[in-house]
Amino acid sequence: MKAEPVYAPPPVIEPGHTFQTVTEQIAGIVLTRRHPYSWFFGLFVGFMGSMMLLMAVTWLLIKGTGIWGVNIPIGWGFAIINFVWWIGIGHAGTLISAILLLLKQDWRTSINRFAEAMTLFAVVCAGLFPLIHTGRPWLAAYWLLPYPNTMGIWPQFRSPLIWDVFAVSTYLTVSLLFWYVGLVPDLATLRDRAKSLPIRRLFGVLSLGWRGAARHWERYEEAYLLLAGLSTPLVLSVHTVVSFDFTIGIIPGWHSTIFPPYFVAGAIYAGFAMVLTLAVPLRVLYHLEDFLTMRHLENMGKVMLVTGLIVGYGYVFEAFFAWYSSNTYEQYMIYNRMFGPYWAFYWALILCNIVMPQLLWKKSIRTSPAMLFFISMFVNVGMWLERFEIVVTSLHRDFLPSSWGWYWPTRWDIMTFFGTIGLFVMLFFLFIRVLPMISIFEMRTMVPAAKVKGGKAH
Repeated sequence: MKAEPVYAPPPVIEPGHTFQTVTEQIAGIVLTRRHPYSWFFGLFVGFMGSMMLLMAVTWLLIKGTGIWGVNIPIGWGFAIINFVWWIGIGHAGTLISAILLLLKQDWRTSINRFAEAMTLFAVVCAGLFPLIHTGRPWLAAYWLLPYPNTMGIWPQFRSPLIWDVFAVSTYLTVSLLFWYVGLVPDLATLRDRAKSLPIRRLFGVLSLGWRGAARHWERYEEAYLLLAGLSTPLVLSVHTVVSFDFTIGIIPGWHSTIFPPYFVAGAIYAGFAMVLTLAVPLRVLYHLEDFLTMRHLENMGKVMLVTGLIVGYGYVFEAFFAWYSSNTYEQYMIYNRMFGPYWAFYWALILCNIVMPQLLWKKSIRTSPAMLFFISMFVNVGMWLERFEIVVTSLHRDFLPSSWGWYWPTRWDIMTFFGTIGLFVMLFFLFIRVLPMISIFEMRTMVPAAKVKGGKAH
């Protein structure tokens, strides 16, 4: 009887690499004096966007939130929409680094480093919006911090804004520590290979005296696993807490128990879409096809497909709960989303988040970098539209028709949003210039020589 062929998954690293070639190719991106013109173009675009953000925020602090399109009853606008969107994007880095590490998924090794950096930059962009949403940060934002004051007044701990401060600050702190601890061995590698004395000293300070001793590796692995264990609950807790901003309210369309898991799945969905958006151009611009292989891209496509189905499940049951509740306001809210003044936004998000990702069922699509990039861009737009729908369509038509209003962003809203995208792009391009975007030592563990007799490529 003829034996059936055994399926072998694509490699995590293409054959032919040694410890030396892995180190040279990844470290060379940082240590080389020459850089592709595309890097300068990306940095320029990001810098111009950051300047636009600076202009918009400066004018906001001078004039107040009246320059935005917010009004009554739509007191929440782009600021909260963009806050939730950026926090969602930041989820993929922690998921890839922490959970896949604990599950011993070796395909994470090529994407975890820049995904972690993406998390940090996304959280920085997200954290900006609650501050400027208060209108006068120097008069209001500090009330979100739980510290005693001379008047004996404490922040309102029943407010979800306080919960956001705790959740986001904890998430940023743990993610930063996790990212930095993972960088230490690579910083030592850059220290040893740098030719410039100031750069060598800088990397020497940042590498914390790393010498690759057995004691160093033991402590490193303990710290890395501990931080991975701490980071794992944050993947679930942070966006769950963000969903509480909505679910504790009695506004139709918000007061739903499905929001926490629905938000978490949507965050992972948006995060992996952004990782693909970054990974596909990076592998071409820096010739990293041997490290960012089709296995990585296909696996991320599969994760997007699964989380997209969960998000679609949330859409369906949101409508079902409204119908099953027999609540007039809930039923009208769903009808208003589908056929009200903002109907085009709703059906556009259905197209972007539900219809387009169904192409990922086909293997030829999942293994096509161009198609994955194309679909990930649709998902990025769709997840932003989802937040727009949740915020605006649940507010613009209140319980009384006399309270109905119309929301449309002003140029300052749009400048602030695209300015944060510029800030994100600028920070990311600076990161890939000064630090290794792929973990050198983890990629060294993937070469065939590292697996001889179960050894490690330390």
